[in-house]
Amino acid sequence: MTHLLLATLLVLNKGDSTLAFVDPTSLQVIAKVPTGNAPHEVAVSTDGRVALVANYGTGPEPGSTISILTIADRKEQRLKIPLLRPHGTFAIGSHIYFTAEGSHVIARYDVASGAIDWICGSDANVTHMLVVTPDEKKIYTANIGSDSVSVINLSAAPRVIGVKQIAVGKGPEGIDLSPDGHEIWVAHRGDGALSIIDTAADKVVQTVTIGTKTANRVKFTRDGKRVLISDPPSNQVIVYDAATKQLVRKIDTDAGPEGILIAPDGKRAFIACSNAGKVAVLDLDTLTITGSLATGKDLDGMAWVP
Repeated sequence: MTHLLLATLLVLNKGDSTLAFVDPTSLQVIAKVPTGNAPHEVAVSTDGRVALVANYGTGPEPGSTISILTIADRKEQRLKIPLLRPHGTFAIGSHIYFTAEGSHVIARYDVASGAIDWICGSDANVTHMLVVTPDEKKIYTANIGSDSVSVINLSAAPRVIGVKQIAVGKGPEGIDLSPDGHEIWVAHRGDGALSIIDTAADKVVQTVTIGTKTANRVKFTRDGKRVLISDPPSNQVIVYDAATKQLVRKIDTDAGPEGILIAPDGKRAFIACSNAGKVAVLDLDTLTITGSLATGKDLDGMAWVP
């Protein structure tokens, strides 16, 4: 058995349909594993044992599989699912949640049983990305086609499951939950703004104009002090102060920045620059790009092996 380095970086290459295993210290690709067609997002179980890859597919060939990879031996099992276009992923506890935007649902993969054990409708169109609260009582999804965020309340599940829509701006996509759990930030693709949702009231409490062309991803730093937002057409990642909601800096990157992943120690951010085929490394103290590595074609989703 091959032993992996601590906190191995996983990077999906949509154009190659592969998952790259990367040493985040040397910035070298350790291995590549085939996945299903055009994978977009990946999450690793909290025990570090398996990764779930959402095989989104292409326009002519919408995906209907997920790939389950055992981390230790890098073996893939491809599961056919009765859902279309699996996309956003989120691992917590013994579960990995994912959206299926073509089927308007959120599904849950149970790591222990190795099966999908729960599916719930989002009541919205193009349910793309999601976040889950630490107690797994609420799920928030960004719905590009409905200009909304769905709140799935599982506090009384399975007897009662609540689904509520929060109206936001045009084409919400990037979404993240603040480390303290108090706020959801969701960036809009279509109007250069973002909505801030109070999770206690589940309502928008502020809309911030950020001036992006097509905001793609939103990610809090681990200390909760800053928020990174990718804007692929501008070849920039913009940094906001989480407390003041003010712009800190615009950072130029390689072409097409999409996925953003914060390192476990909170000192670096890895940015998937899709059009360039590279992952850029951002120092979060100096807010400067300090390196990059090529992993494949049209990269996007990333995750850490703990």
